[in-house]
Amino acid sequence: MTAAPAPHTMGLVPIALRPPATVMRLARMGAAHPTRLSFLRILLRRAQSEGWRYERRVFDLDARGVGYAVYCLHTPQRSYSLVAFSHDLPADQRSDRVIATAWDATFTLFDGIPTADDIARLQANVPLQEAGRITARELSLSRANRSVRLFDHVVACLAEGHQPDAAALAEVGYLMRTTAVYGSSKFGAAENADIATRHELCAPFQAEMMSVWLTRRFTIDLVNHLARAKGGTEATTLAPALARSLGVGNSTGLGMAPFLVRHPALLDAWVRVRETALARVRGQRRMSEADLRALIAGCEAARDTGATWRSSHPVQLAKLADLRRDLDKLHQHLTTNHRLCADNLPWNAIWLWGETHLSLEGQEMLLSILIEPCGALIDDLEFALRATEPLAPAITGQARLGDLRRMIEAQYDWALDYDFTTKAAQARFWYVSEEKLEPRLGARFEEDGAEREAPLGIAHLIRTAYDTMAEYPAQTPVYAFLLAHPDHRHILRRVQWMAGRDYGEIRENLLADDILPIDMMRYKLAFFGANHFDPRSDKWLRISLFAGQPQPDDICVSPHGDAHAA
Repeated sequence: MTAAPAPHTMGLVPIALRPPATVMRLARMGAAHPTRLSFLRILLRRAQSEGWRYERRVFDLDARGVGYAVYCLHTPQRSYSLVAFSHDLPADQRSDRVIATAWDATFTLFDGIPTADDIARLQANVPLQEAGRITARELSLSRANRSVRLFDHVVACLAEGHQPDAAALAEVGYLMRTTAVYGSSKFGAAENADIATRHELCAPFQAEMMSVWLTRRFTIDLVNHLARAKGGTEATTLAPALARSLGVGNSTGLGMAPFLVRHPALLDAWVRVRETALARVRGQRRMSEADLRALIAGCEAARDTGATWRSSHPVQLAKLADLRRDLDKLHQHLTTNHRLCADNLPWNAIWLWGETHLSLEGQEMLLSILIEPCGALIDDLEFALRATEPLAPAITGQARLGDLRRMIEAQYDWALDYDFTTKAAQARFWYVSEEKLEPRLGARFEEDGAEREAPLGIAHLIRTAYDTMAEYPAQTPVYAFLLAHPDHRHILRRVQWMAGRDYGEIRENLLADDILPIDMMRYKLAFFGANHFDPRSDKWLRISLFAGQPQPDDICVSPHGDAHAA
């Protein structure tokens, strides 16, 4: 049964969602950009619209920057506190590897306001990260390292009483980068299910986004503090505009890519929300002059992003060249097409023009630009971003193999198109290294370890199960087939569970020799709200979070002023 349309969507012309065959291909997924429905944008809107209060409650660092700080966000329902521990890390111990054991700063997001006893407990555990233990009072655990040359440059400039070069800041985009932000019961933290019903945390990854947002504030306070310690009365503080331009960096490796495969119902929810937003915007019958001005401004802001976006990776360099050309074309189209505000369905016309004239990179940026000024039409979709995913959904054992094969032919036809008899189609395998417990992508015919392969090659698993089922009569019940072939239990459970969740599968062979895991990472990170994607290989990349977005003290109320402001 189809739900009645929301009142604010009445009058829209129905526009079909883009089909999964178009959307769920890695070339397009690897061209994704953040939107107003990205998770960090949802957090910022809620903080501003609900009048959240912000305070820096403690800032106890010595001249070397060693000590701790507590930053609080007070929502209408409850308070949250980032507890930051700052360390004096020798250069030879600084590493972005997930297996590192020391960092420039370590953090936890505390549920409430910590007492002295809480601080003592956290101080004994948070700097140890995985080697320590936290409790259900903590919602996240994270760590960060300085971007050393830029960090030191900024401190030196401020200590001498002048601002650092804006171009130098834009080149890197952040002063510190996180190497992990853990949540969802990791190392004893609160279970996601226990906090997901809270109003302020109902969108995905809100606790993690809150932690990173406050970490960004801490990095600015830290450079200001160290500059004052070094320069005394001659020192100045980082200009607000420069501080706003900086984000928090993140180094992301293969560990993020399997998430999208292991959470297909969640992926379906995220993509469906994004595609529904685009369809609603395209279905608007008219465009005002103010709307057009907003689109032009959005295009110009995207051009600024493209101009400051840096990478040395050949794949990303080609994408950046496409994006910059596309944004020039789009700007010309918006500023010279004088009939846009007079035509019927002008938003749809712009989208159809983009599908014809822009690259994948430009089309996905156009999606972000189009939905940006339409908050009243689409922001309610944030409440549909969550999905329930049981650990092991029930298998309908009485189902018949013939029906299941027809389901695969309809829903997984893309998987049946691959020829897995070739080495190229089975060239890779996903696994976790035995020694360092790091996610890896191996070369099947060149490396050892395939016996530890994780079941992420969905297309291959589908093809194998489908061919094996063909050996049995169509009326054979699923339970009888699985008694003989229990190795297919995982994939047949998935096929049944994914019925109707058309956006939940990446429609690619993830074992192919030409797979680019960075496309999967970028897609997920765009939903977070990341930008300035900078691949360092085909298996890891750096990004920035919150760059150009408000600081907590820009949009939140300060309850008592900030007596410790740096």
